[in-house]
Amino acid sequence: MNYDVIIIGAGPGGIFSAYELAKLNPELKVAVFEAGHALNKRHCPIDGEKVKTCIGCKSCSIMSGFGGAGAFSDGKYNITNDFGGTLHEYIGKKKALDLMKYVDDINMAFGGEGTRLFSTAGTKFKRECIMHDLHLLDASVRHLGTDINYVVLDNLYNFLKDKIDFFFDTPVDTVTRIEGGYQVTCKGEVYTCEKCIISVGRIGSKWMEKVCKDMKIPTKSNRVDIGVRVELPAEVFSHITDELYESKIVYRTKQYGDRVRTFCMNPRGAVVNENTNGIITVNGHSYEDPALQTGNTNFALLVAKHFSEPFKDSNGYGESIARLSNMLGGGVIVQRFGDLIRGRRSNPVRIEEAFITPTLKATPGDLSLVLPKRILDAIIEMIYALDKVAPGTANDDTLLYGVEVKFYNMEVEVDENLECCYDGLYIIGDGSGITHSLSHASASGVHVARNICKQ
Repeated sequence: MNYDVIIIGAGPGGIFSAYELAKLNPELKVAVFEAGHALNKRHCPIDGEKVKTCIGCKSCSIMSGFGGAGAFSDGKYNITNDFGGTLHEYIGKKKALDLMKYVDDINMAFGGEGTRLFSTAGTKFKRECIMHDLHLLDASVRHLGTDINYVVLDNLYNFLKDKIDFFFDTPVDTVTRIEGGYQVTCKGEVYTCEKCIISVGRIGSKWMEKVCKDMKIPTKSNRVDIGVRVELPAEVFSHITDELYESKIVYRTKQYGDRVRTFCMNPRGAVVNENTNGIITVNGHSYEDPALQTGNTNFALLVAKHFSEPFKDSNGYGESIARLSNMLGGGVIVQRFGDLIRGRRSNPVRIEEAFITPTLKATPGDLSLVLPKRILDAIIEMIYALDKVAPGTANDDTLLYGVEVKFYNMEVEVDENLECCYDGLYIIGDGSGITHSLSHASASGVHVARNICKQ
């Protein structure tokens, strides 16, 4: 079957590429291939009762399918160049911000109207952070919530389904350059196209690595972020989250000079499992609907590690730490902060007696047996620093879930059009190693679609 454009991956980058192509040139014949399920078939079997932990589904409904890993996230779109990726380094700061605002407009038109746009600009909390050597990054944050995010994605799919050919549960095996375009093979079937957009997300990192190796597309190693997810009573951070919702706070440790940052803050949210290539890690969700909210707030504390030659497998390093956690805890480990600093493991009794109810069923254990000392020292130092602006963060009963790992794809060499060394082959979204967020990935999809339509 022949197409003008084939998009590999139905995450944010792929969806917004398809949307913009359909909008600008409805005559184009476009197909989207997705390894995961359609949105209405994405259901995690963990119910907290019959199924309490990850059972290793062949296709993880949390990580793949229409909407990508962001489908069941808390739906935060950060409109900023300060974090979330380096898209602005390729297309310019103004264009990157304009594209992110355009994506926000689309989300509002497809069901997100009425959700709040938060901003860190001019907040008094920024000064308070600086007083304690913490640094609040600037951003506008649109919070859709896991529930409204689903509505927006469902509306986008209903808009696109009659304009675009979608192939779900259809992982792409190979991409090959042929005369006049590209050949894509899936389940023994062959499809061709003039232009090909690859947007496979972080879960497609190993597949992307193989494609780049087979096609000799230049790449370079990226970083890996390793840490824990913190859960505490919502009241501890309410003075911050009520005003800012998402606060990206960066701290440089005194002991090693390493940078630690807060990430993915979920006021009154829940901690959840993730399955990335068979490895169980932890993440967080939150909801717009008050009826679905909890009494806890959770956020990640991540330490970024960059590696130099000859080391080339930053994701492998993160995976090895996550596998160790899985080995010791059968999945995610949870530990009280008080137990960690006293050098003892948490057990079911201590977790049960804590003045906080965990939102995720995890194995009580000892994170010091999992995380490298340098990373753990940085996390502990950061918790004490945060306690100065949010008293109660360093309480004994604060829960730490481990491990949380953010895998970044190796950075693929592309030009200002996000086109690799082959004409008509575009690498976008988190699969490119360039974007690390919903807003940046979505914007990259719009950027590439506009470039294709110009041609």
